[in-house]
Amino acid sequence: MTVKFYKYQGTGNDFIIIDNRNYHINKTQATWVQRLCDRRFGIGADGLILLNDKPSYDFEMVYFNSDGGESSMCGNGGRCLIKFAHHLNIIGNQCSFVAIDGPHEGAILPDGGVSLKMKDVDSIEKHGDNFILNTGSPHYVIFADDVKSWPIVEQAKKIRYSEKFAKEGINVNFAEQKSDGEIYVRTYERGVEDETLSCGTGVVASSLAFASKNNLAVNKVQIETPGGKLEVKFEKAGNGFKNIYLVGPAERVFEGEVEIEK
Repeated sequence: MTVKFYKYQGTGNDFIIIDNRNYHINKTQATWVQRLCDRRFGIGADGLILLNDKPSYDFEMVYFNSDGGESSMCGNGGRCLIKFAHHLNIIGNQCSFVAIDGPHEGAILPDGGVSLKMKDVDSIEKHGDNFILNTGSPHYVIFADDVKSWPIVEQAKKIRYSEKFAKEGINVNFAEQKSDGEIYVRTYERGVEDETLSCGTGVVASSLAFASKNNLAVNKVQIETPGGKLEVKFEKAGNGFKNIYLVGPAERVFEGEVEIEK
């Protein structure tokens, strides 16, 4: 079957997106996802997203990691899908959609950026000096100095494949404080099994861990990643956080057609 695809990126985190309203692809039979995400033998991407119809919502997001497995929430992917839905005139400047972790709200901002409301985070677990939390996907956050020079893939694999996390996997973030309200973040993503240029749920996790660690009075954090800059806004709620928003750019790169097995 020949399908039209679109390539989007959000701060270097790149995705293949398919308007699945036209093709009715069964997500349980998407064995071709890994092939399309391969950067040498396919289109190349960190993940693939299907946009589905969903009653009571503007659309549904179904997300696959580049290894071909359906995965948990992807923040940058969600922002790219909002921009895609706007490009297709499915939505105006506001939307509501559902993903694997539940309902989300999104908005196209006046500067062309995209704001995505994330799920609430009820609590943050301390693991020694580090932090574990779920922002739609599970994350492990380590604060360190000179993160740009760290061999993070080597270090992250020790955590991701440790006895505690090997079965389900966990994303591992290395964060460095740059100022009272700014951090630099690098992320190793499960399912990609490598560093990505940016991870939406990862910068959210790192920002909330940063706020918790430093008992921040401010309710937003500026984040720089290898792929660009993002902003996370939030409100403290007991031991957790609510009204969490991930804000940043999302851009269409190119489009084309490809053969897949239905």
